[in-house]
Amino acid sequence: MTDGDYDYLIKLLALGDSGVGKTTFLYRYTENKFNPKFVTTVGIDFREKRLEHHGGGANGKTPFKIHLQLWDTAGQERFRSLTTAFFRDAMGFLLIFDLTSQQSFLNVRNWISQLQANAYCENPDVVLIGNKADLIDQREVQEYQAKELADKYGIPYFETSAATGDGIDEAIIALLDLIMKRMEQSVDKSEIPDSVNGGSAQKLKAADPNEKKCAC
Repeated sequence: MTDGDYDYLIKLLALGDSGVGKTTFLYRYTENKFNPKFVTTVGIDFREKRLEHHGGGANGKTPFKIHLQLWDTAGQERFRSLTTAFFRDAMGFLLIFDLTSQQSFLNVRNWISQLQANAYCENPDVVLIGNKADLIDQREVQEYQAKELADKYGIPYFETSAATGDGIDEAIIALLDLIMKRMEQSVDKSEIPDSVNGGSAQKLKAADPNEKKCAC
């Protein structure tokens, strides 16, 4: 595809604690390479990729040429005011935690609260991603725990590895499917970013405040 040869410009935002692997995740997706030497992202960075997406369309088979902008956010608290300023322009969110870090998993709720407060609507399109699935011996978060949390919020869950590439394409394709569905179905433009026409997709449900928090 040439520079202007695409049907949609889609902006995705990767967020999560510092060190969960957001930068290596996006690098693996765009370059199909693993670079373990990445340093901590300062503020905001972004990568781009062109692809044909076959989900969506009236019959679900029409391919669309998509130009993806993948925004990489710093996870540290000191950059929070800067990174949340980008939430409103993103059409979908890759919420990443580290399967070898229980704390990064517990902080998922905080990130969802940030999304509900700062994204283009209270129910943005999100996929929850447990990264570093290749580090089996260091794992602290079990798959059933992450799935239970994802179910509470009504969002899909994927386990990925930036080192091997496993699960990364599937996670992004699932997010694109949600975005395309929103674009097709919605007539309420307040439900989408100003830069795209959109729709009603899966809702980001608030967790039940009376439910027990996972403290394992």
